[in-house]
Amino acid sequence: MWQSLLDSAKHNPFGSPFNVAHCESSETGKSLVASRNIAAAASASPVIEERDSNLDLPILGSLAQNETSTLANHTTEADSCEFGSQKYFILCGLGGILSCGITHTLVVPLDLVKCRIQVNPEKYKSVFNGFKVTIKEDGTKGLAKGWAPTFFGYSMQGLCKFGLYEVFKVFYSDILGEENSYVWRTSLYLAASASAEFFADIALSPMEAAKVQIQTKPGFVSTLREALPLIYKDEGLNGFYKSLVPLWMRQIPYTMMKFACFERTVELLYKYAVPKPRAQCTKGEQLVVTFAAGYIAGVFCAIVSHPADTVVSKLNQEKGSTAIDAAKKLGFAGLWKGLGPRIVMIGTLTAAQWFIYDAVKVWLRLPRPPPPEMPESLKKKLAGKAE
Repeated sequence: MWQSLLDSAKHNPFGSPFNVAHCESSETGKSLVASRNIAAAASASPVIEERDSNLDLPILGSLAQNETSTLANHTTEADSCEFGSQKYFILCGLGGILSCGITHTLVVPLDLVKCRIQVNPEKYKSVFNGFKVTIKEDGTKGLAKGWAPTFFGYSMQGLCKFGLYEVFKVFYSDILGEENSYVWRTSLYLAASASAEFFADIALSPMEAAKVQIQTKPGFVSTLREALPLIYKDEGLNGFYKSLVPLWMRQIPYTMMKFACFERTVELLYKYAVPKPRAQCTKGEQLVVTFAAGYIAGVFCAIVSHPADTVVSKLNQEKGSTAIDAAKKLGFAGLWKGLGPRIVMIGTLTAAQWFIYDAVKVWLRLPRPPPPEMPESLKKKLAGKAE
């Protein structure tokens, strides 16, 4: 299956619309002009030949579906790997590690207060009151409780979330075909992100269990190295995975909204808000669009996933409790406790994650395809129906 993913990625509509043609000698196979690359419109159509007016050397280009060839007038900076290659997926996973690990660790103080409001609203009445009570009891150092399981847990989650999202997006696109991948692209984003998050939460669950207990359970240990053996001693492996189902309930809708809303928001921003085409934007300007789309997606993510997040916090606090028991104790109103700080936290978090992820792609010179455009074959079909 893996090899088929790599092969199909080359013809994926979410890949770059340009391939790179090399000037080579038919006898030696060596490049006729050193470092000379020609970007040509991607197509599986027959090859045509043009000539360089300065050097009188043949240039190979691809014949586009409309029987014309679009050649770039300048040499573009080479990507470090091919879209959909094994190296591409691995480096995307690295981007996910940095994206999720760093951002979640930076907001640990706000996450700690949010979790305490969810499980003990009588004591922690608001965000500001929560910070005040925490600092009074534990000092400023207490705001960093749970940073280690947060960093390691969400780094592992980020590896699977972003890396596998790219894998599943290519895989499902290959199944649907070029035209259906465009028409049903929102469903494709939803399916790919849900599939990736399913595995990401399995990696996250043990660390999430340790984090919540460190942050919310009175008298519990304060370090990861103490928490893991203690949880295993008290509850066995179930202690690490008892909140996995609620975690799926929280994270899968969150991630589906995070990726699908982000992808479509980027499309809309470039179409209606950005005053020039994406190709004419600098990398810095593109990253600003990425941040804005990420924040918009984050607000919706927080609302969709908040009730399950509250259940997870309550579940990990109480030994032997079930998700249904926790939800009954909280009640409908209790399920929405802490929504305000979570919107601020998740909105900022999601925007920062997309910004870091995209910045890592720029730094590592990974392919960064533009928003998908309608395939020429589909344009012709629609034009034929309109006539």
